[in-house]
Amino acid sequence: MVRQTGDLANNKEIILPVDLIRTVAIVLVILLHASIEGNPNLDIMSPNGVQLWWTSNIYDSISRSAVPLFVMLTGALLLQPNKVNEPLGVFFKKRWNRVGIPIIFWGTIFFLWDFAIKGQTLTPLFVLQGIFAGPYVHFWFVYALLGLYLITPLLRIIVTYANWSVIRYFLLLWFVGTGIFSLLTLYENIHSQIVWFNNTVFLFTGLIGYFILGAYIEKLQTRRQILYLGLILSTIWTIIGTYFLVGTIGEFYAPFFLDASSFSVIITSITLFLILASIPNHKIQKRHPSANRILKIISENTLPLYLFHVIVLESLNYGYLGLKISVTTINPIIEIPTVTFLTLIISLAIIIPLKKIPYIKRLIG
Repeated sequence: MVRQTGDLANNKEIILPVDLIRTVAIVLVILLHASIEGNPNLDIMSPNGVQLWWTSNIYDSISRSAVPLFVMLTGALLLQPNKVNEPLGVFFKKRWNRVGIPIIFWGTIFFLWDFAIKGQTLTPLFVLQGIFAGPYVHFWFVYALLGLYLITPLLRIIVTYANWSVIRYFLLLWFVGTGIFSLLTLYENIHSQIVWFNNTVFLFTGLIGYFILGAYIEKLQTRRQILYLGLILSTIWTIIGTYFLVGTIGEFYAPFFLDASSFSVIITSITLFLILASIPNHKIQKRHPSANRILKIISENTLPLYLFHVIVLESLNYGYLGLKISVTTINPIIEIPTVTFLTLIISLAIIIPLKKIPYIKRLIG
């Protein structure tokens, strides 16, 4: 039997306020998608256009830690040392039942949504492209999740037996390659060379760093004042940085600081995760029992909420439900949080009754 030598080898199971983190993450996902609704008929340089751009930018920037929160939480739950000996067959069967079947079900629903509502012709090529690239734009994350699942058995061994100094070295490489070095791509004259260099030298970039960070969350404890300061300053950087890039370089670079790989979103995501992780479960359960029940309901339905909410959101934006709530009809400062709340409530009102049907429950997640 291999002796466990890693820093996490003898640790007890990490205890996190899972329901709270999942709820915050899914609400931020909906807020993100609500904030990026455009208005093609509005002059962006008009007073209303400027207001819409700034409102969208602020809500968009605030919500960009949604996916990193999900990835860190998944890493914290799946990369625990006590799961290192789980047979591959058992692990992948769980993932198939939990995620694989719902992805196929909801993917089919979105193909039908494209056909029936958006008027898209479902040619064999279109379907094939949708299978490999995702049937709808938000499916990118569940595909990325599948990629993380494929390497989880290997990462479990690394996390269990590696020393903290080695993991810290990896996380430093990840942060430099993902968040820092990519800043050089803003220099247009060497953009393609920097991208090539980054992709060649820094092989571990993207979401994998968040995934491993989740398992080492207890190693990253710091004072709450520093966490709040980091959260606020990094969010402001994302907001102002996006404005600066659009104003100086052009709209093409607008997503740069909004990406999960930007250093400001990395800092925002880590500090927010640590703040949420520091809230004990028992305090939520004892002091706020009603809120705890709501958190549990939302948390238990995170996957179907993520996959389904876009249909509800677009239905509200375009008036498919008989009520149009859009930036074209309401001030965006009010519209974006309103449509976020309504999308969450309507989605739950549809998902929860459906999950009471045994076979449907397995399909929708």
